[in-house]
Amino acid sequence: MPELVALDLPNGQGFVTALLRVWEAGDAVLPIDPRLPRPAVEHLLDVLRPSAVVDIDGRHRRPDGEPTEPGDALVIPTSGTTGEPKGVVHTHQSVQASALASSARLGVDPATDRWVACLPLAHIGGLSVVTRALGTGTPVTVLGRFDAPEVEHHARNGATLISLVATALRRADTSGYRTVLLGGAAPPEQLAGNVVTTYGMTETGSGVVYDGHPLDGVDLRIGDGRTGTEGEVLVRGPMLLRSYRDGVDPRLVGGWLPTSDGGRFADDGTLVVFGRMAEVIITGGEKVWPSPVESLLAGHPAVDQVAVWKRPDPDWGERVVAWVVPVDPSSPPDLGTLRDLAASQLAPWAAPRELVVVASLPRTTSGKIRRSGLV
Repeated sequence: MPELVALDLPNGQGFVTALLRVWEAGDAVLPIDPRLPRPAVEHLLDVLRPSAVVDIDGRHRRPDGEPTEPGDALVIPTSGTTGEPKGVVHTHQSVQASALASSARLGVDPATDRWVACLPLAHIGGLSVVTRALGTGTPVTVLGRFDAPEVEHHARNGATLISLVATALRRADTSGYRTVLLGGAAPPEQLAGNVVTTYGMTETGSGVVYDGHPLDGVDLRIGDGRTGTEGEVLVRGPMLLRSYRDGVDPRLVGGWLPTSDGGRFADDGTLVVFGRMAEVIITGGEKVWPSPVESLLAGHPAVDQVAVWKRPDPDWGERVVAWVVPVDPSSPPDLGTLRDLAASQLAPWAAPRELVVVASLPRTTSGKIRRSGLV
């Protein structure tokens, strides 16, 4: 039976070379985030049970490893909303389907385009840049990490495509790229014309919705399918996961994957995603989704980073709270200004009732806001 091989390697060409060797042997790859502390790595290995680990010192066998199924390509760790690691299993078929659909939408030409991969390869957003390039024969430069001057350097020297998260986008001049894929968190309000916003998750093999429109071969549905409603986003397509590493089926019903994200279709047919269903704030009986409020407040000139979440409130049940990292710590934005902005652009109940000024925001290893750390 094919084995699962963990790659405990830094971002770079060495990772790509090791991945290809594992695939050529007919085995599947489990990428390990090199930023994790050693106890977290050991826990991940214990939970996902690879048969071997490849690190900078070579290949090491592990006891109690469990095989994978023929055709499996990747087991991507994800903590979901529980914090406990689980592995999303993707096949070579689903990986290739994602690569082809994404590249077709972007009009990628292997003869003239070149990708830059600078996001962590242990997460689907970073690794999919590499697998997209490999699946289409498009050149790719793999950086050790995100570095704004290096990102800008490669754009001046022939790179045309890159995938970033919002924090990285704010820190680099990406005007030299033909296309910038943006995912991982709520995008800023103002985006350059070369930026394509994406929606997807580990289970969908990276982004499956670009600028509100599904990739070819991808179907979308909201809740029970009735028009004009908002509810849970469901996705169907050939790039969905096969299963989870623990053998649990991914709750597919008729091929549809419930995403646990809330959304609706706009009047023009584009998908609008509000955020995780579990993250909706109920204040005074009204629903407030953190992501739209974050996107709006992030555009304020005094705000460097922002996270929106809730605290208990004796009058409203829950109140909207904004945690803000100011551009200038000596001159943070005031609550009244942020409230006026949210109330004028979104709704009165979306305006934060409390402002917490902080030096940094708690994030997951993939860069997403960790709302459980907002206290």
